[in-house]
Amino acid sequence: MIVVTGATGNIGRPLTRALAEAGRQVTAVSRHSAAVPPGVRHVVADLAEPTGLAPALAGAKALFLLLSGDLHATAANAADIIDEAAAHGVRRVVLLSTLGVVTRPSGPTRIAMRSLEDTLRESGLEWAILRPGGFASNALWWAESVRAHQVVAAPFGDVGVPIIDPTDIAAVAAACLLDDRHTGGIYELTGPEVITPRQQARAIASALGSPVRFHELTRDEAKAAMTRSMPAELADDTLDILGSPSPEEQRVSPDVQRVLDRAPRPFADWAARNVAAFR
Repeated sequence: MIVVTGATGNIGRPLTRALAEAGRQVTAVSRHSAAVPPGVRHVVADLAEPTGLAPALAGAKALFLLLSGDLHATAANAADIIDEAAAHGVRRVVLLSTLGVVTRPSGPTRIAMRSLEDTLRESGLEWAILRPGGFASNALWWAESVRAHQVVAAPFGDVGVPIIDPTDIAAVAAACLLDDRHTGGIYELTGPEVITPRQQARAIASALGSPVRFHELTRDEAKAAMTRSMPAELADDTLDILGSPSPEEQRVSPDVQRVLDRAPRPFADWAARNVAAFR
């Protein structure tokens, strides 16, 4: 049995599907009731209460651990989840971390994540750690404005990073859960190319087959919009990366290719597959 946390999100959903299609028994964990693929068991649990994971972890041998942003903002001790997993006989944990633990290690959330990485490495369990950069699915922030006004509004229009398709993260996670060769691996995950917000807008327009205008926001305007759905500190961290990415944050990593034996998918592929969100 493999347990997938965050199973209804942009990574957990394709990961759950891939594991089920591979013939594995899967328990999908989310905070709310949700539809899951046929044959997949669903358990409602909150990671902020690790003992509540007991029904999901019973009989499990592997765990995909994804911490939501709001969990980072609480006083919950994520290391307790690893302890709880080990106590229930889980042997392997694949942790979704972030590239920021390397490129910007001083931020509070990244300090906490690096501590969790260390806890996992020292746990005695089999482990793998995934460190993605920016997600292609963050473009869904623009979906409403594209649908209503045919406009993408974003800051730093001509500054790019190699964002990754979440389905590629899911594919790497599946490989790490299923293949012993990835035990002890730390993988930095990016897309195949640096792409700017202005270029993303063009890719969305191409997928739609209709014009999409790009409107450049100031940093203050962008922060005001972002803080409607995330803590101000996290918004500032995100804007620091988007506005002034380091060379490491603009580097295209070979790790998706190494694990999957294929190149990561470009943003245009993500836009084509998710075009309905922008119509």
